[in-house]
Amino acid sequence: MKVIKAFIHQHRAADVIQGLKAAGGRNLFITTGKGMLVAMDAGEQHYSMNLADTVIEECKLELLCEDEQVDGLVAVVREKARTGKPDAGWVYVTDIMQAIPIGDRE
Repeated sequence: MKVIKAFIHQHRAADVIQGLKAAGGRNLFITTGKGMLVAMDAGEQHYSMNLADTVIEECKLELLCEDEQVDGLVAVVREKARTGKPDAGWVYVTDIMQAIPIGDRE
């Protein structure tokens, strides 16, 4: 098993999520926050007093998948998250040693 993590512009998240669902992606976790990806334009960025730097709204997507799904799901993220700018985000893939469901079964 693998986990795919993607850091993308928040305004691209809906398209990425729809694409992942259509491609069979399940077990998706989404976190929103501030990050330092390259802004689309000046209107997308703002100055964070807490961070003392310019930031944009970003999403981190985490998706648990089988090994054979990785290439297809990463391709969906890369296609749907594009902004037309360089450094529109990042995708990381890491191994999962064990995935244990939480439920009523022992």
